[in-house]
Parts: sequence; structure tokens; C-alpha cells
Amino acid sequence: MSEKEKMLSGEYYDCGDAELLARWHEAKRLQQEYNTTASSDMQRLDGLLDRLVGRRGANVWIAAPFFVDYGENIYLGDNVEINMNCVFLDCNTITIGNRSGIGPGVHIYTVFHPTDPDERLSRESNFWRSRTAPVVVGSNVWIGGGSIILPGVTIGDGSTIGAGSVVTHDIPPRCVAVGNPCRVIRRL
Repeated sequence: MSEKEKMLSGEYYDCGDAELLARWHEAKRLQQEYNTTASSDMQRLDGLLDRLVGRRGANVWIAAPFFVDYGENIYLGDNVEINMNCVFLDCNTITIGNRSGIGPGVHIYTVFHPTDPDERLSRESNFWRSRTAPVVVGSNVWIGGGSIILPGVTIGDGSTIGAGSVVTHDIPPRCVAVGNPCRVIRRL
């Protein structure tokens, strides 16, 4: 099993693997180009997004700056809007459904590390030991600015996450959830 396959399956993997580092560097180059392209140059922005993210639907708007780990593990539905200063650590898949909006400064993490400090540093590498879990944001979801979505979380269709929330567990469909940790305060 390759290190990339281990990463995507949620096993411990070597972040210093040549294949992973090559894509990581390519993603950094593409995001830098994207972030410095004029917002009115839609043809160039679309071309860069096609090379940066794994898949995107029609009418996707990502306001620069936008930051990723690999980019290729991000899957966006139709009519998705992502505001500026978002960070998507896509060491596993990040899937965002149709008609969803992501506020400014939202961070979505799919990677995590051991909490025991003696287990964090790999004996085989200079990188921390890492595992991953996918994040799924349903359709017609709004995530308020400054929110953080942790690995393994699913946010159900039609839900709203209040600004500044830290989402540590799944949120059901059609509700409003806020806080740290984020919890449901109202069903829609």
C-alpha cells in the first residue's frame, strides 16, 4: 500500500513520502498562482481551480486567498461559494455539497496527530505521525466565518453552523448549531 493510500484510508502514513511531497509542492504553487490572479480573470482562475481541486461543479467561487495541503482531495458541488482566507487541510477528502457556502476564515481539517507527546514524532521521519478522517459538508449548508471543522465530521444537508464554532462531531440535517464545542440549538 502506498503512503497516499494509507493517508486516504486513515492509517498512519509518512508525510515525507516523495509522491505526497511532490503533490504538496505542486498544490502550493497552484494556490500561490490562484491567490495572486486578478479576481476578474475568471478564465485563468477556473483553469487553476481545475488543476488544484479534485472536482468542482458549475458556478464555484473561491475568494482568494485560499490555502490547501494537496487540493486534489477537495470535491465541490454546484453553486458553492467559499469566502476568503479559508484553509482546507485535505489529507483526506473534503466534500462540499451543492448550494453550500463557507464563510471567511473557515478551517476544515482532515488530519490529526497522537495526543501522547511520546507518540507524535515519527521514528522514521522528521514529520509528526499523522492520521486522517474525511469531512463531508452536505448540500445547502452555511458555515459561518471563523468556524473550524475537525476530522471525521459530517454536517447534514440544510444546516447552518454559527460563526466561530468548533465542530467536533457530526451535525444532523436541517438545524442551527453553534459554539465550542458546536451543538444544535434549533431544528429547522
